[in-house]
Amino acid sequence: MQSSLPTTEQRNPASYRIDTKSTLEILSIINEEDRKVPLAVEACLPVIANLVDDVVVSFKKGGRLFYIGAGTSGRLGVLDASECPPTFGVPPTMVQGIIAGGLPALTNAIESAEDNPTAGVAELQARSFTKDDVLVGITASGQAPYVIGAMAWAQSIGAKVGAISCNEHSKVFDHADHKIHVAVGAEIITGSTRMKSGTAQKLVLNMITTASMIRIGKVYNNLMVDLLPLNAKLVDRAKRLIIEVTGCTRAEAEELYKLSKGNIRIASLMHMLKVDAPEARRLLDESDGSINRALDKKGVSV
Repeated sequence: MQSSLPTTEQRNPASYRIDTKSTLEILSIINEEDRKVPLAVEACLPVIANLVDDVVVSFKKGGRLFYIGAGTSGRLGVLDASECPPTFGVPPTMVQGIIAGGLPALTNAIESAEDNPTAGVAELQARSFTKDDVLVGITASGQAPYVIGAMAWAQSIGAKVGAISCNEHSKVFDHADHKIHVAVGAEIITGSTRMKSGTAQKLVLNMITTASMIRIGKVYNNLMVDLLPLNAKLVDRAKRLIIEVTGCTRAEAEELYKLSKGNIRIASLMHMLKVDAPEARRLLDESDGSINRALDKKGVSV
């Protein structure tokens, strides 16, 4: 008989009597279940792609991407958002993570915070959320009023809204243009959605931001060419990236780094097209930030 409980609350027969197993047996059971996660994400790729396309449209007109969630889901959204500035050289306002309960909830469980359906709306309004932005609700079970309220409001003002949930009949899907149902099945420990559900959400979030940033030119081939050189290690990495992209010498990279004011993409185009920094910036702007598109326009093949 099929359970009436949401998938995330059902018991997993694969882990029955797991408390009687050896350490290696426990790890083997967990690992075997974890193998199912990327396959479940694979089934969602067309929907994720449509969401990414909307995020790219938003970015190109100055919009932002917001994640909103509670508990583990909220923490994962904040984590993914916080890693975008150093990785892709974007301002911290471009991708934002909102968690029920605010900053204290990042390190302490504040379970009751997810029960307020207007608090999420208030947080979006405080951040001047508009119809040009994109909101993605993240919730393993898909029932958090905090998330649902924010999503419903965002849709009501005309914004594009996505939802990530591991329950097929999740309530968040009632308020989403892009319904990402990641069917990972019941958890190893019943209801512990920090496990397979959390892993699935992390993979999807990685895809959304990474693919969006690639589409707006933040990656050249497979290199992070717009990272922010905020410390000595990253300054050195930026110069090494200039060398790797262009094939120039270390001395040339040092000078290019200086003339471009630490902008790897501009420095690279300066060397590859033999232009100055303002011209390299103009070419980038005309090519949606993409080095490859700028080279193609000039008929340069590398």
